[in-house]
Parts: sequence; C-alpha cells; structure tokens
Amino acid sequence: MKILHTADWHLGKRLQDFNRLAEQKGVLNELVELVEAEDVDLVLVAGDLFDTFNPSAEAEDLLYSTLKRLTGGGRRPVVVIAGNHDNPDRIEAQDHFGRECGIIFVGFPKTEVRSHLLTCETKLLQVAPGFVELKLPRHDFPVRIILTPYANEARMRTYYGMTNATDQFREHIQQHWSDLASTYMDDQGVNLLVAHLFVMKRGGEQPEESDDERSILQVGGASVVYTDMIPAPVQYVALGHLHRQQEIGGGPCPVVYSSSPLAYSFAEADQQKYAMLIDAEPGRAVDVRAVPLKTGKRLLRKRFTRVDDAVEWLEANPECYPEITLQTPTYLTAEDRRRLAKAHEALSSASIIPDIRDIETTEAQRSPAIDLTQSMDVLFTEYFKNKNKGQEPNQRLRQLFNEILATELE
Repeated sequence: MKILHTADWHLGKRLQDFNRLAEQKGVLNELVELVEAEDVDLVLVAGDLFDTFNPSAEAEDLLYSTLKRLTGGGRRPVVVIAGNHDNPDRIEAQDHFGRECGIIFVGFPKTEVRSHLLTCETKLLQVAPGFVELKLPRHDFPVRIILTPYANEARMRTYYGMTNATDQFREHIQQHWSDLASTYMDDQGVNLLVAHLFVMKRGGEQPEESDDERSILQVGGASVVYTDMIPAPVQYVALGHLHRQQEIGGGPCPVVYSSSPLAYSFAEADQQKYAMLIDAEPGRAVDVRAVPLKTGKRLLRKRFTRVDDAVEWLEANPECYPEITLQTPTYLTAEDRRRLAKAHEALSSASIIPDIRDIETTEAQRSPAIDLTQSMDVLFTEYFKNKNKGQEPNQRLRQLFNEILATELE
C-alpha cells in the first residue's frame, strides 16, 4: 500500500505584501502529479489546510478542487484533519461533498465518521470516535487510522472530558490512543496515526516552532506529546504543525513532520520542502521516502555591510523572496532604500533590516545584535529582561503572551 503524507498547506497565506496563491496552485499541482505518477493508494493531509478561520473564496476553491483531484475520480481516499489554523466546523461542513468524492474530513477530536459506505470505490469497514478502518480498492487487507486533529483547551475539555487541560492532556490522549489500538489494530492490516500536535522525544531536544506556525505550546510544555506514548501497533505517524521536514525519535515507528509545501516565513529561509511517500504492508516496518518539492520561490536571508553589495546580490537572485540585513553606522537614506527596492521586485520595506553600529569597531566593543531568527517566545523573554533589569517574565505572563500569539477568532 502506497501512502502520501502532506500537511500545512496554509492556503490563502501571504508573505508580507505578496499574494502567493499562484505558488500554492503550482505546488498543489505538483502534489497531484506526484500522486498519479507514484500510483498512490491513500493521501493523508495532517492539518492547517487554510491559513485563517475565514479563508478567501479563492483559497476554498483551491482546497476543494485539489482534494477532489487527489482522489483520482474516487479511486483513492483522501483523509483530512483540521490544524490550529483551521475552523473545524468549516472543515466538517464539507462532509457530504467529501463522501461523494472519497474524502474524509475530520475537524474535531473524537469525530465519528458516518458509518455508511462512501460513494466511491473505498469502503468504510469500522468507525469509532477518532478512528476509521478503510477497505481500499486494490488491497485485500484494511488500513486503520487514528485521527487526532488539533484541540485547543476548550475542545480538550469537551472531547476528552478533562477538568484541567494543563495537567491531564497527555494522560487522556495516551489512553484514547491505547484504547483504539487495542480494540481495532493487529498485524492483519496497515495501522496509521494522523495528528496535528507538537510531538517530541521524551528527554530530547524540543523542536522549534517558527514564528509563522502560531505556537500551540502551553507554558511548561503541557501540550507536548511524547513519542513513547504512541501505541506499539502503529506503523507510521503522519504529523502536521512544524514546517520543517523531520523525523522525531523515540517512538515505535517513524514519527514524521512532512513539512509545509512552501516556505512561509523567513524563519524557514532556504529550507527544502517535501512530501512523504510511505510503502506499507501489514506486520512489517514501513519504508519512508521524502520527495523534494520543486515549485515555489525560495526565501533567502543575507547580511551585508555595503549597499552596493546588497544591490548586486539582489539583482543576481531575482527568483526569490529576499530579506537583507545591512550593517551600517547610520540609518539608511531614502536613496539607499530606493536603490534596494529597484534591485528586486519582491523586496518589501519590512524585508530591509538596518543593523546600526560602527563597522570599524572591534567585536568586543560592539553592542550585541538581536538575533531575529529566534522564536517569538525567546525574543519576548529577552525584551522583557532588557526592560526590567534582567528579571524574567513569570509563567502567567508568558502564558498570556503565547495565548495572544495563538489567538484566532472562532
């Protein structure tokens, strides 16, 4: 059974003043072509389909037309879950359209997919809250999928019966997964888990959320899920949320963030983007291959000490979105900015960062520069310490700051 895993499309997202819908159309066409060329049996989309709760009509049209094309006329199912950028009600509202085409939409934790036959070649064998078992057209064995869309604190309380989401999240989700695995999963089918969560190895280094990902972490890491919580029968975990392609260690199987299909912020500058291809069969370890995606402009960061050098580099790299830092002893003049803007059509004023300091001073004499590649949480902490004589913000203040970053009107 051949499976494609993708996530974090963020349809409708802009980069500063630049509309990227044409790039998004291009990279989704590339995904459709990949699915057809590789003769894929099943497509998994692990959340953050849209960039906002209220996407534009163009973004909605692109999503639903692409999902329908991915089904190959109903020959293969496409399983879609909601991420933290998505409105789960909006995702599940397309259920009737989905069943006509072979698309399964899951917006909420413990959603129970309607237990009748899909109007396509794929058949629903069993369903439970947060779980489906499918019979695909070309395979005698089934595929079982645990489905875990993003859940904010309110949804955690509603769907996991929790009174204190901060303390109980990991306990409840591990029990939920364990119950589903022990009830429905054995070595006679392919067993998968699809989730939009922050997942890491227990005791390992915490993966970094870029500023553009809108943090889903709570203070103290209460919403972190560990890879050793994944049930043993699961053969592959398809994750969404982190935009860099990476495999998280410590689990019973490959636990993989596929990456976003395009680079969406300069924290992702010069990252290669991927889709994941998985070959799976019952009772055996899966084979995983990261397929590089070619569509879309690269995001590039560069530092200069002379405007002439910056202009030359910009003119030599027209097919990218640039962000440049100019180390200069004075503010940039209007003429400097005019020359830079003229050198590259995709250079916005927000992408020109002056680093004002005396170029001739020694390293020991220079004031420390702000590292803008750090996470928003780190930058906020350093700013707070700078303004408050080295005192760090307390946990409640950091939690409020992260809640503001994550806020989206529902």
